[in-house]
Amino acid sequence: LLDAYQATLLEQGQRATTLSVVAARAGVSKGGLLYHFASKESLAEGLIARLDELMEEDVAAMRDAQEGASRYYVRTSVWTGGDFDLAFVAVAQLAQESHTGAQEAMRRGRQQWLELIRAEVGEEATARAILLLGDGLYFDAALGGAAEPSGGLSISPEELMPIVDRLLAASGT
Repeated sequence: LLDAYQATLLEQGQRATTLSVVAARAGVSKGGLLYHFASKESLAEGLIARLDELMEEDVAAMRDAQEGASRYYVRTSVWTGGDFDLAFVAVAQLAQESHTGAQEAMRRGRQQWLELIRAEVGEEATARAILLLGDGLYFDAALGGAAEPSGGLSISPEELMPIVDRLLAASGT
């Protein structure tokens, strides 16, 4: 049911993602959907919980990354079409529609990433610059449809690593 909700949200947007559409996509009756999720809001809450779990896994991997939190963050800030990407973008769509829970989930995740980067680099400006590098990679992929370069402007994480290295060196890391 959450997969159907997430996919419909990604493909058609929040307004078109009705309970009837989600139920049909999941191959269940609307009553069957309502048995598990009493409302569209409870579907959103389920999707946010999914993102929270995936975010927890990502933060743990970032914390344990031998290459360091900054390099991990930039290297993984590309669209892969994996479970994390799909949940992240779907919740981001909800956040853009002013869904408070989705906005809070996005803030929580970014704050966790920022804290790990800040712990590595030791200061705020460099940590935020590294966070924004990753944001830029993700945005660039979104502009290009994730598979196509965005008008020749695309840059890979590998091409950004020298910049990350200079930022880390400047911060004394």
